[in-house]
Amino acid sequence: MPTPNFDAAVASHRAEIEVHCYRMLGSAHDAEDAVQEALVRAWSAFDRLEPGSNVRAWLYRIATNRCLTMIERRRRRELPVDLSPGSALDEVAWLEPHPATAGLGPVGPEATYETAESVQLAFVALLQHLPGRQRAALLLRDVLGFPAAEAAAVLGTSVPALTSALQRARVAVADRLPPPDGPEDEVARVASRYARAWEAGDVEAIVRLLDADADYSMPPEPQWFRGRDAIRGFLLEGPLRERWRFVGTRANEQVAFGTYMWDAPRGTFAAMALDLLRVRGGLVTEVVSFLTPEVFGRFGLPDEVSGDTRGDLGADLVGDGR
Repeated sequence: MPTPNFDAAVASHRAEIEVHCYRMLGSAHDAEDAVQEALVRAWSAFDRLEPGSNVRAWLYRIATNRCLTMIERRRRRELPVDLSPGSALDEVAWLEPHPATAGLGPVGPEATYETAESVQLAFVALLQHLPGRQRAALLLRDVLGFPAAEAAAVLGTSVPALTSALQRARVAVADRLPPPDGPEDEVARVASRYARAWEAGDVEAIVRLLDADADYSMPPEPQWFRGRDAIRGFLLEGPLRERWRFVGTRANEQVAFGTYMWDAPRGTFAAMALDLLRVRGGLVTEVVSFLTPEVFGRFGLPDEVSGDTRGDLGADLVGDGR
């Protein structure tokens, strides 16, 4: 069992290490596995750690190396909209959502990404297309703001090698991220209207809230839809034949909803999907609807919603966004 000294040394870093592993791996489950294995390895080596060592950097080194090993052995995480034409679905794993509203960790003065931006789905999805060491270099330098020498030590490499990997990662990422969401009050207002339109079964109200080029995807289903007409057709042929309730939450530092579909035999609205929205210019630009109700507990969502009440859209749809 870990010693009290070990527990005290790592306790304040565990949450941020877990978020780092999520960014590296694109999966909350894989991140938890990586952290558990990293902590076991850290505990076994703790007695050999030099007095006065930087425990945080040491933990990042162990966790990052574990993530790099996992990246080599596991399928790349994707979103449906990012699949290459002709992709073999048996070679694809799906990106997963993450609560990530706390424990994002301190950043150094050299960081170039906003903390909230660095955990949003679009950014995490883009990271998954980088080779592992480039991914780690970008996170350590531009997200966490580690000094170059310290980041190189975490990766067990030289500063020139780190700089080379970082430059390649920056080129790969440049101009590929979508513009940031709109102001928080605008995001909350549009998200609330969107949820109420779903609860009212009003497909035209939903479509009016969509950007002309909005994307709608539903991992683990590979198909996805772009544009108002395509999304309208999908909604009319499927989901909008049912009754819905929405409950507000946060995921990946984005506005999100637990969505619940009417289950007549049970007389309740049953958990169906976790929907993450992006909002810009007063319109919804993207919906990623994770058809994985088993993750609801991670986001403080119930398994069902009473048929006698409307969904609770949540007291805070946008959060503080650090």
